Amino acid sequence: MNNKDIPASAAVDSLNYLALGDSYTIGEAVPAAQSFPYLLATELTIQKYPVTTPTVIATTGWTTDELISAISASGITGKKFDLVTLLIGVNDQYRHLSQDNYRVKFQQVLNTAINFAGGNKDRVFVLSIPDWGVTPFAAGQDRIIGPQIDQFNAINKQISTTAGVNYLDITGISRQAANDRDMIAADGLHPSAKMYLEWVVQLSPLLLQRLQ
Repeated sequence: MNNKDIPASAAVDSLNYLALGDSYTIGEAVPAAQSFPYLLATELTIQKYPVTTPTVIATTGWTTDELISAISASGITGKKFDLVTLLIGVNDQYRHLSQDNYRVKFQQVLNTAINFAGGNKDRVFVLSIPDWGVTPFAAGQDRIIGPQIDQFNAINKQISTTAGVNYLDITGISRQAANDRDMIAADGLHPSAKMYLEWVVQLSPLLLQRLQ
């Protein structure tokens, strides 16, 4: 069999995927296979773009500063990835850290993400911060939390747009949980697999467009 006889799907090398973030990336309160990086890898593989097991640098509770520190200590500095996702900032808001600090540190971690993608900005995908104000954990503070989340998202969107990377607003999806408790995990705070799947439904076409 020569190269011309190889089906297109078989000719695609497996893609390396790096997912950077916090609890929303690691998938707190759901099995790893139901977290959005694993669901995304599965969907891309189904679409004939096979993805290796995602490399995930994320821990529940991390701020942007802590993610930066963890990346430095991860041992992957210098490695290159075909795909990089970045979702960070909710704990900056939750801990009442300054938006000025977030602006500086988000720019820093986004630059790092671009470097991991070998400078290919088409392969970097930033997701907006979900609104946890609609969850039972927030105890009715949605009118306070929601606008603050919007302010942090305005920062990460502006920086992402200026940098020329892909940006996906999933905050609207997260707010659907106000009327659909099946989108919230059993802990009353984090997304369920149902919500993560909704993210992937929006994210995968954008990824496929960039991969083609």
